[in-house]
Amino acid sequence: MEARIIAVADVVEAMASHRPYRPGMGLQKALAAVVQSKGIRYDPEAVDACLKIFKQKKFTLE
Repeated sequence: MEARIIAVADVVEAMASHRPYRPGMGLQKALAAVVQSKGIRYDPEAVDACLKIFKQKKFTLE
């Protein structure tokens, strides 16, 4: 389960953040992409926990 949580967190951070070779897509689009692949690529419980942290707990990436 820990690896599944790390996978979701890593994907969200990677998509949302700017990289030298491409601009970041932003947090909202990154979360939407993870939700779209929920149960297909990513563990549903890990995705739900990630959404809860960002939306209910108002966590942000800096």
